[in-house]
Amino acid sequence: MKAIILDNGTGLERLRCVQRPIPEPARQQVVIRVKAASLNYRDVEIAGGRYHTSFPAPLVPLSDGVGEVVAIGSDVTRVKVGDRVCGTFWQRWVAGGFEMAQAAYQLGGPLDGMLREYACLDEQGVVPAPAHLSHAEAATLPCAAVTAWHSLVTEGALKPGDTVLVQGTGGVSLFALQFAIAAGARVIATSSSDEKLAQARTLGAFAGINYQRVPDWAEAVLELTEGQGVDHVVEVGGPQSFAQSLRATRRGGQISIIGYLGGTEGAINPLDIFRRQLRVRGIPVGSRASFEAMNRAISATRLTPIIARRFGWTDIAEALAFLESGTHFGKVVLEFPDP
Repeated sequence: MKAIILDNGTGLERLRCVQRPIPEPARQQVVIRVKAASLNYRDVEIAGGRYHTSFPAPLVPLSDGVGEVVAIGSDVTRVKVGDRVCGTFWQRWVAGGFEMAQAAYQLGGPLDGMLREYACLDEQGVVPAPAHLSHAEAATLPCAAVTAWHSLVTEGALKPGDTVLVQGTGGVSLFALQFAIAAGARVIATSSSDEKLAQARTLGAFAGINYQRVPDWAEAVLELTEGQGVDHVVEVGGPQSFAQSLRATRRGGQISIIGYLGGTEGAINPLDIFRRQLRVRGIPVGSRASFEAMNRAISATRLTPIIARRFGWTDIAEALAFLESGTHFGKVVLEFPDP
């Protein structure tokens, strides 16, 4: 089989296409023929050598993908040959709190990821893909969708009538928008692009704020919520945007910290959290139980992920550059040809 690896070196020139044997499943393992994979910003940082953790080379990148089960090892009971499944980001976080996750079992680093024609995974680390989704759509779920669901539903107890603030129009933010709308919540979106804000409104956002034209966007959020602030913030920007997120959140509200696209430098006054009795939590994707609950909701509502652009799976360098450009609205997907 073919696989794409990150070899020693720096930058995207580390990418290599290599030949490897098709894996054989051991006890309680499954082998899937990969049909599609998708990108996350984590993949950009790992490929560029900027991620906060380094992983030994060679490494097959990408944590997210979907495929068809083509072989199973002994004692496998959760899936059968012919099933279509997604891999879980945390291969051994089945349920419970984050203390159940193990850093050594993350797909796409340090475990080999999904950018290969066949992947061997633990049977506990796969979930059935929603039947109504295409391969490309299902491939977007393992990180971005689970992160949004774990933030708002598993941890956030999202309920009808809540107001949710999403930052930008990347994968996590758009899934959060879609889940919130499906739950009967209101959504405010921020972006530097009026065009993207218009697209967010077509998905159900009731308001959009262009943060380049309105640098003090927290004040605009307060105006939209009659001075109360939002119930939930899906925070992807980092310390600079977090300061405004604090101001934009109602007393007793929640901020889910997802990423740091705006950088890692900045200062936060913890008294701002104390005075308003805010709940601030980091969201490291989510458990398999969250993934399964999310898929039930996706199937029930017929929700369809938003795909910004599709590439052939060997066009990984071009796809990573496109994601890093920040021009996307939704997920970037890599498709594998039929055998």
